[in-house]
Parts: sequence; C-alpha cells; structure tokens
Amino acid sequence: MNNLSLYFRDIESVRKNWGWFLALGLLLVALGAGVVSSAYYATVFSVVLFGALLICTGVVQFIQAFLARKWSGIFLALFLSVLYLVTGVMCVSNPTMSAIGLTLGIAAFCFVAGIFRMLASLMLRFDHWGWVFFNGLVTFILGILIYSDWPVSGLWLIGLFIGIDIILSGWSWIFLSLAARLKK
Repeated sequence: MNNLSLYFRDIESVRKNWGWFLALGLLLVALGAGVVSSAYYATVFSVVLFGALLICTGVVQFIQAFLARKWSGIFLALFLSVLYLVTGVMCVSNPTMSAIGLTLGIAAFCFVAGIFRMLASLMLRFDHWGWVFFNGLVTFILGILIYSDWPVSGLWLIGLFIGIDIILSGWSWIFLSLAARLKK
C-alpha cells in the first residue's frame, strides 16, 4: 500500500468523524478564549510547568551522568544537570520574574529574527522575497512592541501567545471538519 492510499483512507476517517473534529475545534476555541482572557494566570502556570519539566530533566541528566561515569563528558553532563535544576527551581519558585525574563528573550528573538529575515530577503531577492521581508518586518515590530511594554508585558505575553495558539488550532480543526463534511 503506498502513501497516497493511506492518505485517502485517513480522509475517509475524517469524513466519518467530522462532528467529533468540529466539537474538538469548538472546545479548543473556547479554551483558547479562556486562556487569552486569563493571560496572566496562563503565563504563571506555563512558567511553573516549564520549571517542573526542567527540574525533571535535571534529575534525569544527573542520574545519567553517574550511570555513565566512565564517559569523558561526565563534567558536561553534571554541569547541564545543575543548570537545568537551578533554572527549573527559579521558574517554579518565582514564576512572575521568570516570565518577565523569558519575555525579554522572546522580544530579543523577534527583534533579531525580524532583522535577519528582512536582510536575507533583500540580499537574496528570490521569488516572492517581499513576503519574507513582510514577515520579517512584522516579527521585528512585534519584538519592538513586546520590549516597549516590558517588563509589564512579561506578566501576560506568554499566556496570550499560548491562548492564540490554542484558538488557531481550534479553528484549524473546525475548518478541517467542515471541509470533510462538505466533500462527499
């Protein structure tokens, strides 16, 4: 069986279950709206969850370092485990300050990525380079906007981004389910 026939078999499954996909999409849109309306709490929760994952990673890295004692990279593994543990504990113990610091990193990333995209599109001038330039410009402006409201933006930005992502995922499921229902 080739990949194309597997693809069409999956489409048939979506057609049969379009109502469930529509319900999932509606649920995700509602949850995303809830997250956006509670962006501060979503930000704090996300940072605490991120910190807990870092702590777990640090513990696993620490155990792995001693299980592979004869490996020449034991000091790097121990250093990384301490870095994960310290960062995780900082995120869990003070999620608000951690969110503010992470938001500054997001602003810097958007600023630099935007400049890079704009410069690359101007230098390379490939087909439709204007769209890449536009994407870089929007990303650059987003970085400036985040930084201009920093540190206050650190209290809500991560939760807002997560909520927007959940809403867009929901709309994707809604459109997929409606397209599957209409294509019989």
